[in-house]
Amino acid sequence: MAPGQIGAGQGAARPVGAGRGVNTGPDAIRRVAVVIPVHNEEQHLERALTAVRAAEARVVAELPGVAVQVVLVLDSCTDRSLQMAEPFSGEDDRWAILPVSYRSVGNSRRAGVDTALAGAGRTAPAGGTAADEAMRDVWLANTDADSCVPEHWLVRQLELAAAGADVVLGTVQPDPSGTHYELLARWHARHVFSEHHPHVYGANLGLRASSYLDVGGFPAVDFDEDRTLVDRLRSSGAAIVSTDSTRVLTSGRTAGRAPRGFAAYLLALAQS
Repeated sequence: MAPGQIGAGQGAARPVGAGRGVNTGPDAIRRVAVVIPVHNEEQHLERALTAVRAAEARVVAELPGVAVQVVLVLDSCTDRSLQMAEPFSGEDDRWAILPVSYRSVGNSRRAGVDTALAGAGRTAPAGGTAADEAMRDVWLANTDADSCVPEHWLVRQLELAAAGADVVLGTVQPDPSGTHYELLARWHARHVFSEHHPHVYGANLGLRASSYLDVGGFPAVDFDEDRTLVDRLRSSGAAIVSTDSTRVLTSGRTAGRAPRGFAAYLLALAQS
């Protein structure tokens, strides 16, 4: 498969190449919203939000025509997550805190996106309407509260979007500082970092709002909301790019917040 092509099984086979400006062309993004579900993440939250703030600052510096919004969805938090998040929203009016009581990562992501799209002026029902297509220049970047995105995370996703991508699937890497060396070795033995990789991670997922609305958004489930959404996007013919160029560092814990999530996978790997 040639570089810059959408591969078989990854949506429509149309080119995603360089040559278009990030701020120009029919696929350019004018607004990006970062959505982060949070459930009792006081141990990791400050580092996660500091990383997102750096990625936001990079967009502001390099892409002044792109508006940025960050939505923190605090779901049933009983620890100090709210107190840790408040300084970020207090210092930057582009950041919003949304308290919910779902105890469900799928519901939390969905609520965060709904809030972001309302901020982008979307009020019509979802489902392939003209209002949905008007959201083509809005980008939804998703990560997790126990993860640390690279500074170029958003800029790179917007570059790929301007080149024609509707969905960008990034990679993750367990944090070596918090992961047992044997588990880390097992993980790396099964995950080769590369372009056109087969993985889907909610901690590193970006997509065009029009594509998101076209397939009905995140399902209201407690796990696999990311994979279910991407399966729907593949079936819809969305142009999907899988890349290692936006790799996210994530917690290597084996006791996570979502059932059958990344931590559960690491636990199974540790026990294998």
